[in-house]
Amino acid sequence: MTADGEYWNHNAAYHGWLVGIAMRHHGDVLDAGCGEGLLAQRLAAVSRSVTAIDPDRWATEKATERLATLDHVSVSHETFDDFDAEGRRFDLVTFVATLHHMDLRASLQKSRDLLTPGGEIAVVGVSANKTVRDWAWAVACVPAARLGSWWHREIRDVGVRVAEPTEGLDDIRRTVDDVLPGAWIRRGLYYRYRMLWSNGRVP
Repeated sequence: MTADGEYWNHNAAYHGWLVGIAMRHHGDVLDAGCGEGLLAQRLAAVSRSVTAIDPDRWATEKATERLATLDHVSVSHETFDDFDAEGRRFDLVTFVATLHHMDLRASLQKSRDLLTPGGEIAVVGVSANKTVRDWAWAVACVPAARLGSWWHREIRDVGVRVAEPTEGLDDIRRTVDDVLPGAWIRRGLYYRYRMLWSNGRVP
Protein backbone atom coordinates (compact mmCIF):
# COMPACT_ATOMS: atom_id res chain seq x y z
CA MET A 1 0.00 0.00 0.00
CA THR A 2 1.34 3.41 -0.95
CA ALA A 3 1.77 6.32 1.43
CA ASP A 4 -1.51 7.85 0.22
CA GLY A 5 -3.44 4.64 0.83
CA GLU A 6 -3.65 3.48 -2.77
CA TYR A 7 -3.38 -0.22 -3.60
CA TRP A 8 -4.34 -2.74 -6.26
CA ASN A 9 -5.96 -6.13 -5.87
CA HIS A 10 -8.58 -8.21 -7.67
CA ASN A 11 -11.38 -6.02 -6.32
CA ALA A 12 -9.71 -2.66 -6.85
CA ALA A 13 -9.07 -3.71 -10.45
CA TYR A 14 -12.76 -2.97 -11.11
CA HIS A 15 -12.96 0.38 -9.35
CA GLY A 16 -12.49 2.25 -12.61
CA TRP A 17 -15.59 0.58 -14.06
CA LEU A 18 -17.64 1.61 -11.03
CA VAL A 19 -16.34 5.17 -11.02
CA GLY A 20 -17.28 5.40 -14.69
CA ILE A 21 -20.85 4.44 -13.84
CA ALA A 22 -20.94 6.98 -11.00
CA MET A 23 -19.79 9.67 -13.43
CA ARG A 24 -22.96 9.16 -15.47
CA HIS A 25 -24.97 10.35 -12.48
CA HIS A 26 -22.79 12.71 -10.42
CA GLY A 27 -25.36 11.90 -7.76
CA ASP A 28 -25.84 9.99 -4.52
CA VAL A 29 -24.10 6.64 -4.07
CA LEU A 30 -24.50 3.85 -1.55
CA ASP A 31 -21.42 1.66 -1.19
CA ALA A 32 -22.72 -1.50 0.48
CA GLY A 33 -19.75 -3.20 2.12
CA CYS A 34 -17.25 -0.38 1.84
CA GLY A 35 -14.33 -2.17 3.49
CA GLU A 36 -11.59 0.28 4.39
CA GLY A 37 -12.97 2.94 2.06
CA LEU A 38 -10.81 3.08 -1.06
CA LEU A 39 -13.74 2.71 -3.45
CA ALA A 40 -15.83 5.23 -1.50
CA GLN A 41 -12.95 7.69 -1.77
CA ARG A 42 -12.79 7.22 -5.52
CA LEU A 43 -16.55 7.46 -5.94
CA ALA A 44 -16.61 10.64 -3.88
CA ALA A 45 -14.50 12.41 -6.48
CA VAL A 46 -17.36 12.17 -9.02
CA SER A 47 -20.47 12.07 -6.79
CA ARG A 48 -22.66 14.49 -4.87
CA SER A 49 -22.62 12.19 -1.84
CA VAL A 50 -21.40 8.76 -0.82
CA THR A 51 -22.92 6.68 1.96
CA ALA A 52 -20.52 3.90 2.94
CA ILE A 53 -21.59 1.04 5.21
CA ASP A 54 -19.90 -2.13 6.42
CA PRO A 55 -20.62 -4.68 9.17
CA ASP A 56 -16.94 -4.95 10.13
CA ARG A 57 -16.03 -2.42 12.80
CA TRP A 58 -12.31 -2.47 11.98
CA ALA A 59 -13.12 -1.72 8.35
CA THR A 60 -15.41 1.20 9.14
CA GLU A 61 -12.84 2.66 11.53
CA LYS A 62 -10.25 2.56 8.75
CA ALA A 63 -12.75 3.98 6.25
CA THR A 64 -13.62 6.80 8.65
CA GLU A 65 -9.93 7.70 8.90
CA ARG A 66 -9.47 7.57 5.14
CA LEU A 67 -12.56 9.66 4.39
CA ALA A 68 -12.41 12.09 7.31
CA THR A 69 -11.73 15.15 5.17
CA LEU A 70 -14.64 14.52 2.77
CA ASP A 71 -17.74 16.28 4.06
CA HIS A 72 -20.02 14.65 1.50
CA VAL A 73 -19.11 11.10 2.58
CA SER A 74 -20.60 9.29 5.58
CA VAL A 75 -19.43 5.99 7.03
CA SER A 76 -21.48 3.76 9.31
CA HIS A 77 -20.95 0.41 10.98
CA GLU A 78 -23.98 -1.70 10.05
CA THR A 79 -25.11 -4.51 7.81
CA PHE A 80 -26.93 -3.83 4.57
CA ASP A 81 -29.89 -5.74 5.99
CA ASP A 82 -30.08 -3.30 8.93
CA PHE A 83 -29.41 -0.17 6.88
CA ASP A 84 -32.23 2.37 7.10
CA ALA A 85 -32.13 4.91 4.30
CA GLU A 86 -34.70 7.09 6.09
CA GLY A 87 -36.49 7.87 2.85
CA ARG A 88 -33.36 8.62 0.82
CA ARG A 89 -32.90 7.20 -2.66
CA PHE A 90 -29.63 6.59 -4.49
CA ASP A 91 -28.48 7.01 -8.05
CA LEU A 92 -26.03 4.13 -7.68
CA VAL A 93 -25.71 1.19 -5.28
CA THR A 94 -22.42 -0.70 -5.42
CA PHE A 95 -21.45 -4.11 -4.09
CA VAL A 96 -17.81 -5.19 -4.42
CA ALA A 97 -17.11 -8.75 -3.27
CA THR A 98 -19.84 -8.35 -0.66
CA LEU A 99 -23.05 -9.89 -2.03
CA HIS A 100 -21.85 -13.40 -1.25
CA HIS A 101 -21.79 -12.37 2.44
CA MET A 102 -25.52 -11.57 2.24
CA ASP A 103 -28.81 -13.13 1.25
CA LEU A 104 -28.70 -12.55 -2.49
CA ARG A 105 -32.40 -12.22 -3.24
CA ALA A 106 -33.22 -10.00 -0.27
CA SER A 107 -30.22 -7.75 -0.92
CA LEU A 108 -31.08 -7.28 -4.58
CA GLN A 109 -34.68 -6.52 -3.73
CA LYS A 110 -33.67 -3.97 -1.12
CA SER A 111 -31.11 -2.27 -3.34
CA ARG A 112 -33.67 -2.09 -6.16
CA ASP A 113 -36.11 -0.34 -3.83
CA LEU A 114 -33.43 2.19 -2.79
CA LEU A 115 -32.86 3.48 -6.32
CA THR A 116 -33.96 6.72 -7.88
CA PRO A 117 -35.71 6.48 -11.26
CA GLY A 118 -32.87 5.75 -13.65
CA GLY A 119 -30.57 4.68 -10.82
CA GLU A 120 -28.27 1.69 -11.19
CA ILE A 121 -27.04 -1.31 -9.23
CA ALA A 122 -23.46 -2.30 -10.01
CA VAL A 123 -21.92 -5.49 -8.65
CA VAL A 124 -18.41 -6.88 -8.72
CA GLY A 125 -19.11 -10.32 -7.37
CA VAL A 126 -17.52 -13.60 -6.43
CA SER A 127 -19.13 -16.92 -7.32
CA ALA A 128 -18.37 -20.54 -6.58
CA ASN A 129 -17.14 -22.88 -9.30
CA LYS A 130 -20.01 -25.33 -9.72
CA THR A 131 -19.99 -26.30 -13.40
CA VAL A 132 -17.44 -27.37 -16.00
CA ARG A 133 -17.88 -23.94 -17.57
CA ASP A 134 -17.09 -22.25 -14.26
CA TRP A 135 -13.92 -24.28 -13.78
CA ALA A 136 -12.82 -23.81 -17.37
CA TRP A 137 -13.14 -20.02 -17.07
CA ALA A 138 -11.30 -19.99 -13.73
CA VAL A 139 -8.42 -21.98 -15.19
CA ALA A 140 -8.29 -19.78 -18.30
CA CYS A 141 -8.03 -16.68 -16.08
CA VAL A 142 -5.00 -17.91 -14.13
CA PRO A 143 -2.23 -16.58 -16.44
CA ALA A 144 -3.80 -13.11 -16.79
CA ALA A 145 -4.64 -12.93 -13.08
CA ARG A 146 -1.10 -13.82 -12.08
CA LEU A 147 0.37 -11.37 -14.58
CA GLY A 148 -1.93 -8.60 -13.33
CA SER A 149 -1.04 -9.32 -9.73
CA TRP A 150 2.66 -9.17 -10.54
CA TRP A 151 2.43 -6.10 -12.74
CA HIS A 152 0.37 -4.08 -10.26
CA ARG A 153 2.16 -5.40 -7.17
CA GLU A 154 -1.02 -6.74 -5.68
CA ILE A 155 -1.84 -6.11 -2.04
CA ARG A 156 -4.02 -9.15 -1.49
CA ASP A 157 -4.85 -8.74 2.19
CA VAL A 158 -6.00 -5.26 3.23
CA GLY A 159 -7.45 -6.51 6.49
CA VAL A 160 -11.12 -6.80 5.57
CA ARG A 161 -13.32 -9.80 6.28
CA VAL A 162 -13.44 -12.46 3.55
CA ALA A 163 -15.74 -15.43 2.93
CA GLU A 164 -15.95 -18.19 0.36
CA PRO A 165 -18.91 -17.96 -2.04
CA THR A 166 -21.46 -20.77 -2.05
CA GLU A 167 -23.59 -19.87 -5.09
CA GLY A 168 -22.46 -20.58 -8.63
CA LEU A 169 -22.88 -18.06 -11.41
CA ASP A 170 -25.83 -19.97 -12.88
CA ASP A 171 -27.58 -19.78 -9.48
CA ILE A 172 -26.84 -16.05 -9.31
CA ARG A 173 -28.14 -15.49 -12.85
CA ARG A 174 -31.46 -17.16 -12.02
CA THR A 175 -31.99 -15.00 -8.95
CA VAL A 176 -30.93 -11.83 -10.76
CA ASP A 177 -33.23 -12.58 -13.71
CA ASP A 178 -36.11 -12.98 -11.29
CA VAL A 179 -35.46 -9.86 -9.19
CA LEU A 180 -33.84 -7.55 -11.74
CA PRO A 181 -35.18 -8.40 -15.21
CA GLY A 182 -32.92 -7.11 -17.94
CA ALA A 183 -29.75 -7.04 -15.84
CA TRP A 184 -26.57 -8.13 -17.59
CA ILE A 185 -23.93 -10.32 -16.03
CA ARG A 186 -20.46 -10.88 -17.46
CA ARG A 187 -17.63 -13.08 -16.30
CA GLY A 188 -14.43 -11.13 -15.76
CA LEU A 189 -10.78 -11.60 -15.04
CA TYR A 190 -9.46 -11.99 -11.50
CA TYR A 191 -12.18 -14.55 -10.64
CA ARG A 192 -14.93 -11.96 -10.53
CA TYR A 193 -18.19 -11.30 -12.37
CA ARG A 194 -19.83 -7.95 -13.11
CA MET A 195 -23.53 -7.24 -12.95
CA LEU A 196 -25.33 -4.02 -13.92
CA TRP A 197 -29.01 -3.14 -13.75
CA SER A 198 -30.77 0.15 -14.45
CA ASN A 199 -34.04 1.17 -12.85
CA GLY A 200 -36.12 2.18 -15.82
CA ARG A 201 -39.01 3.63 -13.83
CA VAL A 202 -40.00 7.14 -14.84
CA PRO A 203 -40.55 9.85 -12.19
